[in-house]
Amino acid sequence: MADSTTRSKQDIETEITAARQRLADNVAGLINQVHPKAVLQRSIDDARGFAATEFASAKAQVIDENGQLRTERVLLLGGAIAGMVTFVLLVRGILKNARRG
Repeated sequence: MADSTTRSKQDIETEITAARQRLADNVAGLINQVHPKAVLQRSIDDARGFAATEFASAKAQVIDENGQLRTERVLLLGGAIAGMVTFVLLVRGILKNARRG
């Protein structure tokens, strides 16, 4: 009486061949995944995605849904830049005077 779990030599060889192929595919995938060029390309893609997202976010701060400039935001940004430039010039002047005297 033959057991229903008994496999033929051909079945076993087929399974081993399939397992070898899966293993080879997995190893090839791992090699491609950790290859320096692949890592570099993923880093570049991530940086591009991040830059595009940040650009869209910054653009949305100064341009509304209709494509119109948000003048209050632009004026606020301009005022902040002017304040920063004034601050830097004042600190520079103070440091310059402190060195002389």
